[in-house]
Amino acid sequence: MAMRPMRPCRHPGCGKLVREGYCPAHKPAKAERKASARWHDLYNLPLWKEELRPGQLLREPFCRSCAQKGIRTRATVVDHIKPHRGDWTLFCDPDNLQSLCKGCHDRKTAREQWEERRGNRGK
Repeated sequence: MAMRPMRPCRHPGCGKLVREGYCPAHKPAKAERKASARWHDLYNLPLWKEELRPGQLLREPFCRSCAQKGIRTRATVVDHIKPHRGDWTLFCDPDNLQSLCKGCHDRKTAREQWEERRGNRGK
């Protein structure tokens, strides 16, 4: 297999020749994951995939939000009524779960994120 040609380091002003990207002196450090990305890992746990989510969809197979409007829509998403933000007790609490269709879930999540950003502006 052919080797890559040597090129200058990508760091501005550095002329060291390297085969990939940056020289050892200018190689960027790995970015730390956001806290929200770590919270999202909870959805890969067997507790969520095998117990909480399927159990909620069995108990409540139709979208709760659509049902309040008199529409019967199959639920595809299990939502946390109060966002857990990594809080294990809120994450596991079956009373904090509701079944929603994807459209209702996306609207609810967008509204929560907008309100959170709007609330943080004044602080």
